[in-house]
Amino acid sequence: MGYYRAGFDVVGVDVNPQPHYPFDFHQGDAMTFPLDGFDAVHASPPCQGYSRMRHLPWLAGKSYPLLIDPIRERLQAAQLPWVIENVEDSPLARRSDLFGAHGVLLCGLMFDLPLYRHRPFETSFGIDQPTHPTHLEVISGGRMLGDRGRVSTWERASRRQDIMDCEWMTQKEVAQAIPPAYTQCLGEQLMAHVRNVV
Repeated sequence: MGYYRAGFDVVGVDVNPQPHYPFDFHQGDAMTFPLDGFDAVHASPPCQGYSRMRHLPWLAGKSYPLLIDPIRERLQAAQLPWVIENVEDSPLARRSDLFGAHGVLLCGLMFDLPLYRHRPFETSFGIDQPTHPTHLEVISGGRMLGDRGRVSTWERASRRQDIMDCEWMTQKEVAQAIPPAYTQCLGEQLMAHVRNVV
């Protein structure tokens, strides 16, 4: 949704059906889906193998695909501008370096949203990170910032969807999602980059 708001025509690809996806959708493998005709690509590889949740006792012994390196290699070979998103413990760049890596860490507070939800993004182009306000509340156990700085739980799906600006999603989908404000911020910079290289 954020990329759409930034001016892109959006096409989604996932190995699983996504009946609530609000744009053109193709069920398929993102590792092999043809990239011809696209101006840019955003990839969100499965995060379970990188998430700190993988250390929970009831998940011991489970294995998950680690696809950040393979998708990065695929996108670099495609020579399209790209963005990769994942969880905090993933091996994504957090800043620009001398070797061509670019990255930012985005937080809901950067966009006046009442949640922290940190997500790193690595890009193939230079990216500006918004100012990161100081966290003033302790948040844990699946909780979010409520109105006027109170801590509130995720008890009502409609509240979650409203806070995240993801009204079209189910509870389960919202729990895995990032707010469109994040990808709109990136999408506006990506759009400027795409226009400069054309």
